[in-house]
Amino acid sequence: MTETTKTTCPYCGVGCGVLASVSDDGVEIAGDTQHPSNFGRLCSKGSALGQTVDLDQRLLYPEVDGQRSDWQTALGKVADGFSRIIKEHGPDSVAMYVSGQLLTEDYYVANKLMKGYIGSANIDTNSRLCMSSSVAGHKRAFGSDTVPCSYEDLERAKLIVLAGSNAAWCHPVLYQRIVQAKKDHSDLQVIVIDPRKTATCDIADMHLSLRPGTDSMLFNGLLAHLDEAGETNELFVTNYTEGHAEALAQAKASAPTVESVAEQCGLPLADVAEFFRLFARTERVITVYSQGVNQSSSGTDKVNAIINCHLLSGRIGRTGMGPFSFTGQPNAMGGREVGGLANMLAAHMDIENPAHRQLVQGFWQSPVIAEQQGLKAVDLFNAIDAGKVKAVWIMATNPVVSLPDADRVKAALQKCELVVVSDVMQETDTTMLADVLLPALAWGEKDGTVTNSERRISRQKAFLAAPGEAKADWWIVAEVAKQMGFADGFSYASAADVFREHAALSGHENQGKRDFDIAELSSVSNADYDGLKPIQWPVVDGKGTPRMFSDGRYFTASGKAQLLPIEPRPPQNSTTDDFPFTLNTGRVRDQWHTMTRTGKAALLSEHSPEPYVEMHPYDAKDADVKDGVLARVFSQWGEVIVRVRVSEDQQRG
Repeated sequence: MTETTKTTCPYCGVGCGVLASVSDDGVEIAGDTQHPSNFGRLCSKGSALGQTVDLDQRLLYPEVDGQRSDWQTALGKVADGFSRIIKEHGPDSVAMYVSGQLLTEDYYVANKLMKGYIGSANIDTNSRLCMSSSVAGHKRAFGSDTVPCSYEDLERAKLIVLAGSNAAWCHPVLYQRIVQAKKDHSDLQVIVIDPRKTATCDIADMHLSLRPGTDSMLFNGLLAHLDEAGETNELFVTNYTEGHAEALAQAKASAPTVESVAEQCGLPLADVAEFFRLFARTERVITVYSQGVNQSSSGTDKVNAIINCHLLSGRIGRTGMGPFSFTGQPNAMGGREVGGLANMLAAHMDIENPAHRQLVQGFWQSPVIAEQQGLKAVDLFNAIDAGKVKAVWIMATNPVVSLPDADRVKAALQKCELVVVSDVMQETDTTMLADVLLPALAWGEKDGTVTNSERRISRQKAFLAAPGEAKADWWIVAEVAKQMGFADGFSYASAADVFREHAALSGHENQGKRDFDIAELSSVSNADYDGLKPIQWPVVDGKGTPRMFSDGRYFTASGKAQLLPIEPRPPQNSTTDDFPFTLNTGRVRDQWHTMTRTGKAALLSEHSPEPYVEMHPYDAKDADVKDGVLARVFSQWGEVIVRVRVSEDQQRG
């Protein structure tokens, strides 16, 4: 007998609905035609999920000091270790490093323990590496971390600008929706802004192969052009924004002419002029941006340079228009909702705001509340290296591979007094350094919610039995909290209990003052939680909200959106005689993160079985390397040996 469960894909931030059918032959995967994120579409990774749910190499039992243990002993080791170190060195001597792979319920409980009971904000997430620039840009412009758009806006737009986004490989289902939209609407135009010619350029009417790091220059030039072309929406700017004069002055100082922009960005003059013309003359324009914008030493400024253009022209809060951040991980958004970053409180509240701290502490009835920002991802591991953080709990991520300066991360963990790792895999580069290993439930076994790039909350459901002694992450954290003496705050019986508390906090003393509000879901029964249909927050009168700011009201102190003066900055580390190449990163189409899940599916290695370095033919010739050979690529921070791919799709240099 085959049983089919509606759930959500665990890969990127698109949040596709999945039908998982379990039979004696295994697990079959299909797209959910009723899910509004994908309407049945799946990418290669999602389609192969059934090949990744076996128990090979799984972590199935707790381990302490490299030996199999039991839950009571392992939990006691974590609780006693954290409690002792906190007593001896204070709350900031411990930390958590979590992940956009966690469910919202897991994230919520971990954040509550650290900020409300331990009293430190030393909890950060691998989402910091991909989305924190967008969070900061949203908050500077809107007063809140609010994504204004919906996926349906992609199909209603007349111009889609993809900046630093190889959607064809990184968000394939949204790319498929754009492809279909172009087929359905012959007047839809697509512009790709990317130093490299990627697969996304296959649908581009124009590809702007700008010099790496010059995005702010390009969008400053666009802002200046919009004003000079008479495309400033005076009514909107006057009534709903502040700061436009200062933003325009800076834009015109740094990018005074189309010619100067073209020269500084390394682009043909005609292409820049045409891009500016199209943007100026097209009312319904979406600017999609992703890691190519976010992952930069000036990523936040680049985000605000983009948002500035939409605010000046009033192209936000209406159908088919707005700045649109495509999220990297399946629940980076959910992590932001619960305050899973070191500079945030739960429910989109601010850690620097005394009223917000009092509100959250009062709701939790917690003994303390973190009063200042904690250590962010890279700084956290630097503090471990320096001996300031003496205990760290890592959940659902592999920072020894994924963090910058990975060798330093490894060295830091090797000398850390207590390293706790919750994971589904027994052997990763990070689990090998753990003093305590805690077996967590994987996709298909765990139960909870995730939020995708368009603010849509979806259920991720269990359709497989829990293997071995693996447990839900929220349960693991709650049990440690109990052993630390905090039982009253962590008496959850199910993921639904956690969700109801999370939803209630979102509406606590809100009255429309904060963007994130799902309080109407705080009284859902267990059955209603199990059957929760995908819905976009905020939830009002039982309905989701497709797009934000349609009323022109923002969450800043003045209630108006903020345009910011942006001074373009070059990359923090420029080329030198010793290091003559500029390195940009990208994603292999069919793999995910450090391949602990996708590496199980042989089919996913057929397209590109290994990482590679892509070089322009002239650079390959200068470096005396040929296509297909192995090359050592090194910088001041580390090195990697990868195979060379020679391609004219890559810029020279």
